Amino acid sequence: MISAELSLYPLTSDYEAPIIDFIKRLRSQPGLRLATNGLSTQVTGAYDDVMAALTEAMRPTMDGSTSCSFVIKILNVGIEPGEEVTI
Repeated sequence: MISAELSLYPLTSDYEAPIIDFIKRLRSQPGLRLATNGLSTQVTGAYDDVMAALTEAMRPTMDGSTSCSFVIKILNVGIEPGEEVTI
């Protein structure tokens, strides 16, 4: 199990639509647990499932006409999305 935390920053004044579209595509991917908040989306699942879902959900955004930036942190620990991680 791994977890990923993603933030999408469309470089446009109409930034909401690309973010919502991305989250909808990510939610349609099987085998994942997701949580979203105002700053990021957290995804947890098997390594292959998470990485394949990120590829499929990100591709239309990256191929689109709006310039954007993704910031992604990947942990080699499966956490419940939204859960505080203790060390």
